[in-house]
Amino acid sequence: MKHLTGAMAIAMATATPMAAETIDVTIVAGHPPIFIWVKNLTEAFIPAVDAALEGTGHSIDWNEAYGGSLAKPGGESDAVAAGLAQVAYNPTLFNPSLYPLQNVAYVAPFGTDDPRLAAQIVTEIQAKTPAMMQAWADQDQVFLGGGFAIDSYHLFVTEPVNSVADMEGRRICAPGPTANWIQGTGAAPVSSSLGEYYNSIQTGVCDGAVVFATAAAPAGIAEVAPYMIRVNFGAPFAAGLSANADFYEDLPEEVRAALHAGADAFAEAMFSDQEDLIAGAYDKISADGGQIIDPSEEVRQEWAAALPAIPRDWAARQDAAGLPGTEVLSAYMDALRAAGETPLRDWDKE
Repeated sequence: MKHLTGAMAIAMATATPMAAETIDVTIVAGHPPIFIWVKNLTEAFIPAVDAALEGTGHSIDWNEAYGGSLAKPGGESDAVAAGLAQVAYNPTLFNPSLYPLQNVAYVAPFGTDDPRLAAQIVTEIQAKTPAMMQAWADQDQVFLGGGFAIDSYHLFVTEPVNSVADMEGRRICAPGPTANWIQGTGAAPVSSSLGEYYNSIQTGVCDGAVVFATAAAPAGIAEVAPYMIRVNFGAPFAAGLSANADFYEDLPEEVRAALHAGADAFAEAMFSDQEDLIAGAYDKISADGGQIIDPSEEVRQEWAAALPAIPRDWAARQDAAGLPGTEVLSAYMDALRAAGETPLRDWDKE
């Protein structure tokens, strides 16, 4: 197993001899292995695929291209579509224009803080919605599985926030669609990604960041933004594993099945790690000097009420583009309520 960077990864990724018993596969992730979604590519997905291939006469020579060596976060989809990699941890949250319906939870915050439930709901809706599956095909990809929702997002800031009014004039680093959650609060979202938060806050580009605990802890965010406001925006579906469509179609059936089995193992390992890491993340945040503040339910209600009707407008835009935005939003909210959740706003009824 080789960890590749730059031109070396690209060169080896271009050769995938389908007729050979050993298949060369480059797997890409924009983040480094410090994060569980990358670590578990090595520790869960790859071993599970290899185990599923035992006795089939097929094997895979894995080339792992992580941490921006082949693609930056959000660039994984393009890398796979272009054939530079065959498999990716594909964070759909960074590409709402490519995977709009998969980002439904990002436009409908304050729904659930249960990552397993969030991933299950969106994965099930996707399987029943041709337009959502078509989004993968439009990017020359096949969804392998491994749908993952990250733990609930919170707010890390340099100065305390005790009410929505305290957000006035602040600049908040926010990835992709999480910028929606800053609207109406008086703060200005600054487009950024996890690997940039620390320096952006330290240098004053941002006054804080919207981020989840299991990422904030290893990134040391509390060192520069010591006030963790546990707003609990929710745990949205954020990513899945995908494969280049041409590559996938040329594979023997046993290898396809192994990739899907690996994706299932990856998801289970991710959620298991996530559950173990959440409590430890809070300990690390405190050790870094962070102060964890739980806002009152009234403040959370105030925040939810301050947001414009983002889901309704989002659904209308999707409908106008020929996509079932209203249908997907309703299905998502109905599934949350059926599971016993009580969203702070019934976005589909506004």
